[in-house]
Parts: sequence; C-alpha cells; structure tokens
Amino acid sequence: MVSANNPASGFPLQSLPYCSFVSSQDGGEDAHLGVGIGLFLLDLHELCRSGLVSALDVKIQQACTSPQLNSLMRCGPAAWSALRRMLIELLMEDASPAHRSKIEPLLIPTKDVQFLKPVAVGNYTDFYASIHHATNVGRLFRPDQPLLPNYKWLPIGYHGRASSLTISGARIRRPHGQIRLTGQESPAFGPTQQLDYELEVAAYIGTGNPLGEPISIATAAQHIFGLSLLNDWSARDIQSWEYQPLGPFLGKSFATSISPWVVPIEALSPFTVPSSTRPSGDPEPLSYLSNAASANAGGIDLTLEVFLSTARMRETSLAPVRLSEGNLCDLYWTFPQMIAHHTSNGCNLVEGDLTASGTVSGPRPGSEGCLLEITRRGASPLQLPNGETRAFLEDGDEIVLNGFCEREGFPRISLGECRGTVLPAHTAS
Repeated sequence: MVSANNPASGFPLQSLPYCSFVSSQDGGEDAHLGVGIGLFLLDLHELCRSGLVSALDVKIQQACTSPQLNSLMRCGPAAWSALRRMLIELLMEDASPAHRSKIEPLLIPTKDVQFLKPVAVGNYTDFYASIHHATNVGRLFRPDQPLLPNYKWLPIGYHGRASSLTISGARIRRPHGQIRLTGQESPAFGPTQQLDYELEVAAYIGTGNPLGEPISIATAAQHIFGLSLLNDWSARDIQSWEYQPLGPFLGKSFATSISPWVVPIEALSPFTVPSSTRPSGDPEPLSYLSNAASANAGGIDLTLEVFLSTARMRETSLAPVRLSEGNLCDLYWTFPQMIAHHTSNGCNLVEGDLTASGTVSGPRPGSEGCLLEITRRGASPLQLPNGETRAFLEDGDEIVLNGFCEREGFPRISLGECRGTVLPAHTAS
C-alpha cells in the first residue's frame, strides 16, 4: 500500500485501474480481475472470497470473480461507484489492522503477472476526431481541400475489426497486401513498406442502449466505463490503394494494440475540461450533438506520448526516443459526441464495446500522432539520435504509448503504457 503514495507509480488510491491477469503464484492458469495500486495489483477474485466486500450487492461480487470486466460493466454506474468506494476504504493507509492483514496477502507485484485483454470486445469503432490529424493528413493527399465538407458537421468513424485487438506487449507481424506504387498502373501483392502507428485513446462502453433507441448527448458520458490507450497499427501503402470508396479495410485490420489497464472514468473526473474551442466561422454542432454540460466538461486533459526504440538502440542500451507529445483535450469531437452520433440512427451499443478516438494530434509541431504526419508520408524522414533514420517503421522497432493526467492538488494518474514490437512479414511457403 505504501507504493500507492509514490507519485511516480501513476496508480494512486484515486485511480484504481482495472486489469485482467494470470499470476505465476497460482500457476498461471485462471484469469482474475485485478486493480492497480502503486506497484502492485489487488486480486479482486480473491478479495471477494475473503469476505471483505460482503456488504456489496451479490451481483457486484459475482462480477468481480469473472475473468473480464463485462459483467461488472453490466451492473451499471451506481455499482461501479459502490465498488470503488469499498476499494478505497480497504486500501487506505489508515485502514484497520484487521483489514490490512487480510488485504496485504492479496496484493501481487505487477511485475509478476501476465496481462490479458481486460474486456471481451464484441464491437470496435474507430473515429477520426482530431481535426489537426485530419488536416495534416488531408494536406498530403488533397492540398487544396484537406478537410472534406462533412468533417465539421459530424464525428466520422468506421467499424474496425474486434478479433485482431491484441494486448500490449504482443508482437505485430508486418502485413501483406495490395500496393500500387506511384507511376505504376497495376498493384502488386507484398509486405507493407509503410507501416505506421496511431496514437489513440479508447473509451469502453459500460452500459449500452436498446436497438432503435439513441443515446442522448446529455446522458452519453454516463455510458462510459473507462479509458485505455490504443495503437491502431496502419499499413499506409495498403490503405491508400484500398480505402476508396468504402474506407479502411486490410490496411488496418491486421492488428490493434490495447493497454492492459482500464482507468475508471470516475477517476478522471478531476481532469475534465471544456471541449476544444471551435475557430470562428466553424458551424456549431447540430442539436443532437450539442449540450451545455458536455461542452463544459466533454474534454479530458490527458497528456499522450509516443516513444520509439529500434533494435539497434536496444542492442546498444540507448533509451527510447520520444517522437511526440499531444493531449486528448485537442480533439474536435468529444467521446460523448461520438457516442451520441454513433447511436443517433438507433445503433445499439453493448457493454464492452470499444470506441476509439482516432489518431490524437495537436496544433503544435511535435504533437503529431503518427509517422505519416511527422515524416510527411516519408518525404522528411526522422533523424534518430544514433544516426538511424525512419520514414516508417522497420522490423524490430518498438512503439510505446504513455498517457497521464496531472493537475495541481491531485496525484498524477497514469493510463499505463501500450507497447508493441514489429516482426518481419511472413515469408512465402
């Protein structure tokens, strides 16, 4: 419990992020839910067996013994808050000696566990909510009209591939696809030469809506269970050939990395901020996307970082290099607006659905959320400290995403990290 007071841990008592894990202590066979506290995690399954949370509703206790968070999500916001209050009471440093003696054996060093996907995701939707990213990318392909006419009117998104969501730390195989090089009439099939990352934040839906009944902008935030980091790996050369007229397909669906940690949305409430100010002349959101409360607290002041470590850097013990630093509050469209738009036609969301922000880029140099922007589609390669260059990712490169909230008077709250290393493409058999 003492490590929870270490500001560097990022998982203070005020955070308590959820995860799913297997521990070497029990042979690594059964997945349990856990809660991060400092450099440890609390085994929720064993906590329920201890009798310390017997005052909680039996449905909450049963949900805490599930291997993933979906059952807890289904219990609803009141249950999520009740569980958090109970956990905070049990984990406080001035908890009773009787409680401490029962809690401490249930704390497992984070370094001794293997993380699993915390949520069974049935549906994954990826948005395009950063106007800075959309403009930067648009200029590369449409210099005279970077933004398409609909961008400032609605949150644009597409349905992603839930089956290829993978937990942080998993290695990412370089994908094959159709690629048409500049000046060539016909495409060829081969491994991507323009592999990229995308810095994103994921919002997990806690409670859904019946088919045919939209979620209003006034209540949309109440449907969010928590946030995680997400890396939407992208094969830019495959994507640029295939995306018209129906949008992303094989250039995206080969892998998407998610953080093992889900930070409860309640823990992030001290860091809510007004949604980003729209430039003069931009249209106001239509009424179903506009709400005073959402406008005043729809954004989150969440710092986001991207680090790159090449194989050669690791061989020579060089520290990873930071590629960018951005902030979630720079999004043009907020998560409540994304949810309200997603369901405006009656589409039903269900617990565990994953809604991603799209690449988070800011207005300043150094805040771009992908290599496509940073290197201007490879035209201006990055110069790394050890003399290497990168236009796009090479085999052996490791990308690490970090995220954290800071505010005077509050402890730093981390979203943990989301990492992945590029493997070479499969060779033809």
